[in-house]
Amino acid sequence: MSSRLAEIIDYNKQFVENKEYETFNTTKYPEKKMVILTCMDTRLVELLPKSMSICNGDAKIIKNAGALVSHPFGSVMRSILVAVYSLYAEEVFVIGHRDCGMTGMHATPILEKAVEAGVAAEKISALKHAGINIDAFLRGFESVEQSVRESVHTIKNHPLLPEHVLVHGLIIDPHSGELELIIDGNN
Repeated sequence: MSSRLAEIIDYNKQFVENKEYETFNTTKYPEKKMVILTCMDTRLVELLPKSMSICNGDAKIIKNAGALVSHPFGSVMRSILVAVYSLYAEEVFVIGHRDCGMTGMHATPILEKAVEAGVAAEKISALKHAGINIDAFLRGFESVEQSVRESVHTIKNHPLLPEHVLVHGLIIDPHSGELELIIDGNN
């Protein structure tokens, strides 16, 4: 397996020497006072911000597989709360997408691939015996609409989220960038 590390370090050296970073200078506070939870899908890297008129410095963007809040006291929810309380975000946008790899995902194929990649089956078994629900941990969703609704519900009803913070749910088409409104947090 080859690594891209040397290529990245070489490029970065030129990037810094040429002061290309200057066009990206901004503050840590989101100018549009928004935080976006979206999927890590590569098709959304540039498409999502452009489809929403988001520029560098406008929003905090949290990415994970499926745009899921899988635990109300996990790292995604912590990041949202930090964005609200420390970085002054006033709106949360949960944005799932069509053709998401998390649709219909179950633990078994992932665990089989882990074993094929050299992870000892005993490690997986030990996790299960330790009370770790691997099936829930590696489960996706059946419907992106339902997933967005559930994540919005978890965020909106979190005991540490202030009532004035708006939480919206949308789905983006990863080909056209078209946004579909699922939940309008204003209502």
